[in-house]
Amino acid sequence: MKLSIVIPCYNEEETLEKIFNKVMKFNEFEKEVIIIDDCSNDKTPEIINKLKNNYKELKSERHSENMGKGSALRTGFKIAQGDIILIQDADLEYDPNDYHNLLKPFTESDAQVVYGSRFLGGKYVRLHYFWHFVANKLLTMATNIFTNLNMTDMETGYKVFKKECLRDIILHEKSFGIEPEITMKLAKKKFIFYEVPISYKGRSYSDGKKITIKDAFRAIYCIIRYRFFD
Repeated sequence: MKLSIVIPCYNEEETLEKIFNKVMKFNEFEKEVIIIDDCSNDKTPEIINKLKNNYKELKSERHSENMGKGSALRTGFKIAQGDIILIQDADLEYDPNDYHNLLKPFTESDAQVVYGSRFLGGKYVRLHYFWHFVANKLLTMATNIFTNLNMTDMETGYKVFKKECLRDIILHEKSFGIEPEITMKLAKKKFIFYEVPISYKGRSYSDGKKITIKDAFRAIYCIIRYRFFD
């Protein structure tokens, strides 16, 4: 079984090489790493080129304009050749040491989709941004109402699924709306979801965090749109 790790990034010169090195330490599966540079204007492109010269497992694409996380993921999904696709953010919020737990439901059970939950008791969770927590809980509850699932963390960055699950799904969202869009569409297909606990080291806006309150309103729109109209 081959694993495709898709890393969308935009201006992540401080963290990209660090997270890539952590990803490369995972050797339980054959893997490919796909970095999609969403038109970074810092040293991110140079870091990617340096890594490509040293690692045959690395593929990359660069967007000619900044289009958002959703666009970067869609590009990565098209390139991915693995049986399982795992989304890895380019910052250090999510720890690749959790890959073992994320992949276990595929090898030991009947999982088709696995989400890593920050609220199920991972090894550590950094505390901050109470209103982000509230927004996440409300969005997750809305998702559960419309899908009849009982997930705890819809907005998690760790989403893993069998490649075949994407075969009949057309994704449209360009930015962070990709999170509820892909969740709603996978749920409507009646795929088998699992959740596992993960660690989380959330960063602050001064550290480069990009998601904002307007993305929460977009997420509400996406939940309703992709449940009833797409």
